[in-house]
Amino acid sequence: MTNGVRTETILLGGNPFFLRHWGDDVLPPLLMLHGFPEYGGAWADLAPLLADRFHCIAPDQRGFGQSWAPEGVENYTASALVGDMAELISQIGAPVTVMGHDWGAAVAYGLAMFKPELVKRLIIANGVHPVPFQRAMASGGAQSEASQYINFLRRDDSHDLLAADGFARMQDLFLAKMDTGWLTEEARAAYLAEWSRPGRLRTMINWYRASPLRIAEPGKPLTDLPDLPVDRLMVRCPHLLIWGERDTALLPESTAGLDAFATDLTRVTLPDLDHWLIHQDPQTIADAINAWLAKIDA
Repeated sequence: MTNGVRTETILLGGNPFFLRHWGDDVLPPLLMLHGFPEYGGAWADLAPLLADRFHCIAPDQRGFGQSWAPEGVENYTASALVGDMAELISQIGAPVTVMGHDWGAAVAYGLAMFKPELVKRLIIANGVHPVPFQRAMASGGAQSEASQYINFLRRDDSHDLLAADGFARMQDLFLAKMDTGWLTEEARAAYLAEWSRPGRLRTMINWYRASPLRIAEPGKPLTDLPDLPVDRLMVRCPHLLIWGERDTALLPESTAGLDAFATDLTRVTLPDLDHWLIHQDPQTIADAINAWLAKIDA
C-alpha cells in the first residue's frame, strides 16, 4: 500500500538515508522513527491517517532498509543514532513533533532528552525510556525474563541463524506470542525483501549489540547498576505514551516511574492491542494522537 507516499534519498553527515513522506510539505513535520525489525515503510498504515495534519517523514534509520549501513558495532551507539536524526531535523527545520515505536522510541527519547530544542512534542507507541526499562530488566522479574531474547540477538552469529531457511527464525522472533492478523502476504513479502538486502540483518541487530543496557537472569537481580542522573534524562516537552497492553516483549513494568522523567506526560492504554499496535489498529492510534493534540493545543 503506497497511500500517497513519496520517497527520496538525502545525505546526513555525508551518508545516504532513504526517506518516505506523506502529506503536504507545508504542514508541520512529524518525524516517525521505526523499530526492529522494521523500516520506514512500517508507518504506511498510520501516516496517511495523520497526513491531513502533518507532513509525515519516515526515514529508514541507520543500518535498516535502504539507508546507510556501516558494518561495525561501534557505528550503532545511541549518540550516533540520535545524531543522524538530529541532523535530519536540522534540515527539516526545528522544532518538530517526534514519534517513535520500539527501538525508534529510544532515538526519540534521546532527541527529547539531549536535543530538547529540536523536539516540540514527543509521541511514543510501545517504546521505553532507558531508565525505567533498565530498572525493569535488572530486577530479575518478568521483564528480565521477557528480554532474554536480547542475549540471543547479541550473539556474533545471530544474524546468520535468523536468516536461515528463508528467515524462518526471524519471522518466529518477530511475531512470537503476538497477534499476526495484520500481517498480509504483501506486508510479509516486503519485510523479507528488506531483511534480504546484503548485510542488513547484521547491521539491524548491531543496535542491540551496541546497547549498554544490561539484562538480569530471571530471579537474579542486578545490584550494581550505576546511578543515573535524572536531571539529564528528563523529557520536558509534552509527551504522549500510547501503550498496547498485550505486548509480550515490553511489559507495563518497563514504563513504571516514567512520570519522574516526563514533566508533561499523558498515558493512553489500549487493552486489546500488543507491540504491533501501529499496524493492528492505526485508526485508534491516530484518534489518540489527534485527541491529545487538541487537548494540549487548546
